[in-house]
Amino acid sequence: MLKKIAILSIIASMTACVSQKKYDELDRDFNNLKADHQAQTSQFEDCEDEKEMMSDELQSLKKDYQSLENKKEAIQKELNQKKSDYDKLSDSYNALEKNSSKVLAENAHRNRELLKELEQKEEKLASEQERLEKLQKDLQFREKRINELESIIAAEEAKMNQLKDNLSKALVNFEDRGLSVEQRDGKVYVSMENKLLFKSGSWSVGSEGQQAVKEIGKVLANNQDINILIEGHTDNVPYNGSGALKDNWDLSTKRATEVLKLLLKNANIKPQNLTAAGRGKFAPVAPNSTQSGKAKNRRIEVVLTPKFDEISKLLNQ
Repeated sequence: MLKKIAILSIIASMTACVSQKKYDELDRDFNNLKADHQAQTSQFEDCEDEKEMMSDELQSLKKDYQSLENKKEAIQKELNQKKSDYDKLSDSYNALEKNSSKVLAENAHRNRELLKELEQKEEKLASEQERLEKLQKDLQFREKRINELESIIAAEEAKMNQLKDNLSKALVNFEDRGLSVEQRDGKVYVSMENKLLFKSGSWSVGSEGQQAVKEIGKVLANNQDINILIEGHTDNVPYNGSGALKDNWDLSTKRATEVLKLLLKNANIKPQNLTAAGRGKFAPVAPNSTQSGKAKNRRIEVVLTPKFDEISKLLNQ
C-alpha cells in the first residue's frame, strides 16, 4: 500500500496539470502491470509444486503397478496348479470309470467343482489384467506430462542461462563500475549501483549509465518473451531534495521509471513486458552502517523473469 501511495505521489506531483482521468489511467496501468508480474511469479511456483506432486503420485502408481504384477503372478501359479489337479483327476476318472460308478460320480462332482473354480480364477485373472492395463496407461500418461513439464522448465532455464551469458558479455566493460549480473531462483538480476547511473539526489541518467542501459536493451530486444521488472532502491539516508519528490520512495520510483523510459527509447522492447517499481530503503543488500554498504544499497535492479504460458496451458489440460 505504501509503495502504491509513493508511486501515485510521484505521478501526481509530476503531472500537476494532468487531468484526474489521466491520473486514474496511470494508476490502473500500474496496478495491471503489478498484478501481471505477481501472476507470472505465482505460475512459476505453481509449476514447480505441480511437478513435485506429480512425481510423488508417479512413484505411488509404480508401487501399485508392481503389487498388481505380483498378485497376477500368484493367481497365474494357482491357476496352473488347479489345471494340473484337474488333469490328474481326469486321468483318475478315466482309470476308475470301469470299476466303480460311485467313484465315477465323486470324480464327476469333483471335476465340476474344479471347473467352476477354474472359471472363477480365470475371471479374477482377467479382471486383474484389465486393472493392470488401465494402471499402466495412467502411468504412461503421467510420465509423459512430467517429461513435458521438465522439458519446458529445462528449456526456460537454458534460455535464462543464455540470457545471463549474453548480458555478461555485453556489460563486461561495466563490471568494475558497480554493475553485476547474476542468476538465482530461475531469474536473472542485473544490478547497477547509482554511481554508474545517477548523481546524488538526481534521477537523470548520466552518459555512462545511458550506455550501460543501451547495452542491456540490445540484449533484451532479442528476448521478447521475458518479463522485465525495473526496481529502484536507496540507502536509509532520508531524501532531502526539494521539488516534486518528497522521500526515498519517490526517488527510487522516479529513478526506476527513468531507466524504463530509456530502455523503451533505445531498444525495440514490448512496453507490456516492462514494469517499474520503487522499493525505497526496504530491500537492502548490505548493512547501511558503512559507506560501502550504503553505496551497494543505492542501486537499480533489472529483474528478468521467463514467461510460462506453455506450462499454464499444460497444467490446465
